[in-house]
Amino acid sequence: MRGPILARSQSIYAPVPPLAYDCVKLIFVRHGSAVLLSEFGERLVAVGDVVVLGANTLCGSEPEGSITVTTIYLDRDYVIDQVFWQHAALLADRLDAQDFADELYSEPAQVLRLGEDRVGLLMPWLDELVALSLDGPSPERFYRMQALLFAVLDVITPYVTTTPVRRSLTQRRAAYPGSPLPRQLAPLRAEARAVVELLRGAPAQRWTLGALADAVHLSPSQLGRVFVDAYGKSPMAYLMTVRAEHLARLLRETDLPIEAAMREVGWNSRGHAARLFRQAVGVTPARYRELVRERAVA
Repeated sequence: MRGPILARSQSIYAPVPPLAYDCVKLIFVRHGSAVLLSEFGERLVAVGDVVVLGANTLCGSEPEGSITVTTIYLDRDYVIDQVFWQHAALLADRLDAQDFADELYSEPAQVLRLGEDRVGLLMPWLDELVALSLDGPSPERFYRMQALLFAVLDVITPYVTTTPVRRSLTQRRAAYPGSPLPRQLAPLRAEARAVVELLRGAPAQRWTLGALADAVHLSPSQLGRVFVDAYGKSPMAYLMTVRAEHLARLLRETDLPIEAAMREVGWNSRGHAARLFRQAVGVTPARYRELVRERAVA
């Protein structure tokens, strides 16, 4: 993303493999239907539904004929800023807001059943957001885009599942020593991106946090903090996502036995691999391959 807010409309006619984005996605179904595969399992979505996906959350889809959606992409840091100002009376600083958001929105993949009429009322705002996004970010259009986004969020947020977060004032103040300066984090994020390249380049390798930290010349604790701030999860959790993506591709594109495909991505225990894959994609590897083959026959 080149800006904190981006909107796109598209019609999808072919299956989309499980993919993860490093931003928050709000997907509004305008026409048609599809079966989604994500951390909520298999779920049918149709006109009147809104799919909310947290950053780095795998999700794929199997259109039933076709489906037309408008997707709003939101930079994760931008979302954290909104959470901070929304709950400023409860939070010590922006880093505190990041942990608070992870607790408050603990379900990273949700389907909101708003209904066709209510989603229909959002269409003029969504269409304008798409039109304003076509030429890329512009300072002159930013406040209009933000106003449209907030109008949309005002309608859908009552439907979002949240978790009560209870914190004492002492706990809040002890969370971080002081207010962060966001620009000071930029050099560290370059190291986090280097770790992502390592993990994506060799997902089957037996990575440890110590080995990754040595590769980017940070201590393991430093790398953990930097990586979570940049990608919303630990390096090992991110590696699980990468392995799930690679396993899904092998199950789609090859005839490798499932256990061999698991070993190919670095998972040597079938039970362990099946649990992690289901956690990331919503179905077991065996079920995922069945879905792929059923689609090929249809």
